Amino acid sequence: MSRLPVMSTKRVLTSSSSENSQEMAPMQKKMRKEQDPHKPQAAATIIGDKRPPAAAARASLYRPVRGAGAATVAAAPSRGVLRPTAASTAPKASNTKNAAATKPGGTGATRRQPWDLKGKVSDMEGKIRTYQTKFKSVNEENEALKGSVAQSQTKVAELEREVQSQKRKISEYEGELKKLSGVEKELEKEQSEKNVLQKELSNLEQKYKVIETLRDSQETELQTLKMKLSAQESTLARLQATLKETEEEVSSLKEMVAEQKDELHAGEMERRRLHNTIQELKGNIRVFCRVRPLEDGGLSKHIQLAASDNKSIMLAKSEESHTGKSADTQKNYHFSFDRVFGPQSSQQEIFDEISLLVQSALDGYNVCCFAYGQTGSGKTYTMEGEEIDDTRGVIPRAVQQIFKAGDKLQSQGWEFTFTASFVEIYNETLRDLLYKGKASKRPEHEIRKTANNEVSVTNLTYEKVYTEDQVLGLIALAKQNRSTAMTAQNDRSSRSHSVFQLQIEGVNAGRDIKCKSTLCLVDLAGSERMLKSQSQGERFKEMTCINSSLSNLGIVITSLANKESHIPYRNSKLTYLLQNCLGGNSKTLMFVNISPEPDSFGETLNSLRFASKVNDCVIGTASSNKK
Repeated sequence: MSRLPVMSTKRVLTSSSSENSQEMAPMQKKMRKEQDPHKPQAAATIIGDKRPPAAAARASLYRPVRGAGAATVAAAPSRGVLRPTAASTAPKASNTKNAAATKPGGTGATRRQPWDLKGKVSDMEGKIRTYQTKFKSVNEENEALKGSVAQSQTKVAELEREVQSQKRKISEYEGELKKLSGVEKELEKEQSEKNVLQKELSNLEQKYKVIETLRDSQETELQTLKMKLSAQESTLARLQATLKETEEEVSSLKEMVAEQKDELHAGEMERRRLHNTIQELKGNIRVFCRVRPLEDGGLSKHIQLAASDNKSIMLAKSEESHTGKSADTQKNYHFSFDRVFGPQSSQQEIFDEISLLVQSALDGYNVCCFAYGQTGSGKTYTMEGEEIDDTRGVIPRAVQQIFKAGDKLQSQGWEFTFTASFVEIYNETLRDLLYKGKASKRPEHEIRKTANNEVSVTNLTYEKVYTEDQVLGLIALAKQNRSTAMTAQNDRSSRSHSVFQLQIEGVNAGRDIKCKSTLCLVDLAGSERMLKSQSQGERFKEMTCINSSLSNLGIVITSLANKESHIPYRNSKLTYLLQNCLGGNSKTLMFVNISPEPDSFGETLNSLRFASKVNDCVIGTASSNKK
């Protein structure tokens, strides 16, 4: 009974020793690697609970039991080299045979007999003692390993802390590295700026050298200027003294200029008064006669001009005797005017005689100058002339004189504004010669009299003019628009009365004087007889209207001369338009133009008779329109 447990124990040990011997080899290799002094990482791996699963499973089997001592020894090999047992190194199939052949002492003796149980027990006890000895050594080694493991764990913890500190240092170093990289960029930037500044410094040094050179030269100049300044100061002192004297002279001259301006103004007023007196002595209605030259340049026999007298003209005509008993008789017609111009008189000579009358327009007097005569007698040539300077007529020359005189009077404080208009009277109808629109849309015109007794025309173009050329352009436009036609007496006969008016307004703000006047220059249509002109149809109607308006002009002048209470201005559009220029408050000049051809003797005689009647008229004294 007491041996049975021993046998079972033996079997268990045997089986466990065989199993342990099979598992010992890999474990011993692993322990050697872990205990290698050159590889301390293995110990940290085992102690850090990172043991492979198989080793952990095996460790659970080796508990501190007596029957399991061999397994415990296998799990923890000693530092020395463990020699494997025969049972562990031999194959499993031969384990039984070797066990049977060995002696109880385990020295390779023959296997005990089955009946030698005591020997087997002693053998097993010997093995147990051997295993117990090994177990003790293994336990000692295990305790030593535990100590080394604890030390290793301590080292591992220290290493981990050191690793953490190193990581923190690395992170700090990385931050510092980033800062250093930024600093490096700034350093490069500063280096580039330094290079630029160095270049600028070198440039400034060069400039400084140049400036030093300039400074030296300027110091030299400064010394020179100081010397000049001292000389100039002395000169300035002399000039200041001279300036005081000059200022005193200027003040005295200003007083003198003011006095001279007053004297000049008084002289201008006196000139105007004397000028007006002269014009009044000459008559407010003055008549000039002009003889047109023959086409071949010869002299007419029936017109005689006195060589020593430029105011008379005579017409001579031979008449047959009515009885036939006596010889032909010559009848002479004598006429006297303010001035008679022969065929050789130039346009400048004609205008020189009326220039003083044109000047009266700037002095504030209404002035009217018109040309009268038969068709082809030279009225349009006298009033308008041609584009060449020497052949220009009264109208362009009068405009030139007005603008020149106005410019001269500006120095005396006068400012003038001019307004021009050009109208024609055709078949007792008013037409605007400055109209630029369509002929079908021409407006109608009526003569109106304002509250100030000024005559104006409705829908008429009144153009503000500032230069002589602007007025000449308007005259050229009017000349193109004027109605002309061919008659038996003239290839291009004016079939209407053209009236050019220049309204003048003058202001002298310093003297508080204003004046307003109108310069009226009229080119009348040619008078003619029906037998001479052989007019028919439309030309006959034009001739009838022309002769009627000229007859009414003569009637108005006669009425003015006779000082009648009623003056028939409204009988024709011509007299109604010119009533302010024909009345007492105006200066009027009439050119009577005559043709030198013998066949025009009758028309010439009638023109001279009409002009003589006008010359005998006295219409009163004109007054200036001043305020």
